[in-house]
Amino acid sequence: MANILVTGSNGQLGSEIKAISGNYRQHGFYFTDIKELDLTKKDKVEGFISENSIDACVNCAAYTAVDKAEDDRDLAMLVNSKAAGILAKSCNKLNVRLIHISTDYVFNGNNFRPYAEDDEPSPNSYYGLTKLAGERSVTDNLDNHVIIRTSWLYSNYGNNFVKTMRRLGGERDELGVVVDQIGTPTFAADLALAIMATIESSKTGIYHYSNMGVISWYDFAKAIMELSNINCKVNAIESKDFPAKAARPFYSVLNKAKIISDFNIEIPYWLDSLKLMISRI
Repeated sequence: MANILVTGSNGQLGSEIKAISGNYRQHGFYFTDIKELDLTKKDKVEGFISENSIDACVNCAAYTAVDKAEDDRDLAMLVNSKAAGILAKSCNKLNVRLIHISTDYVFNGNNFRPYAEDDEPSPNSYYGLTKLAGERSVTDNLDNHVIIRTSWLYSNYGNNFVKTMRRLGGERDELGVVVDQIGTPTFAADLALAIMATIESSKTGIYHYSNMGVISWYDFAKAIMELSNINCKVNAIESKDFPAKAARPFYSVLNKAKIISDFNIEIPYWLDSLKLMISRI
């Protein structure tokens, strides 16, 4: 039995962990968001972990507004790096295992093969820079950690690409989606199961997780419309025709061999997981 703290629990991933927590009755779960636990306050973090005898923490708390981060730099760095460092130091002091969630945006997207964990990070957005700083805040302050980089996260909870496409598809006859950004979606429910496997292991280090397969955002949007029976034409456009404040990686496919091997997990194909998510709506 372990007492598990899940921070950022009102977000997509935290909500999915909450949804499956009943299947792990051997553990005690503590779900918090900023109202219950401000991760920028060292005394509050240490006090909560100590008072509730926390054994493991899953840090889902993050500043995720990629374009806004270009201007809102202080807050993005505070949440994604400084708070992660405070949490890691507290976990180190109180002998707590930490699973910290990061992103494919730590890479610049110029690769020609799926990114492995030991590939050199080189973010091309401020959001990616803050997430990489957060990773280093964890690795510099705590040995007993697992960092999971993921990509294109979506869920039945919160706001995400799948829900946006379904909404826009119902409002418009056609829309344009970028075809030259390549990666893999991640169903947060699948990632939640993988996280539980890492909690129940003693292995540490950086890992990559997304669903299996390789697609563009255009392919993803087409599949969403078809599975949702939405009659909206999806047009392929280039990134230059869809201006955004922050640069996105053009290629951010993640190599999952390490997490599959170390934690003995199976990763579903992206289309199967998308079908499951849409069936739940």
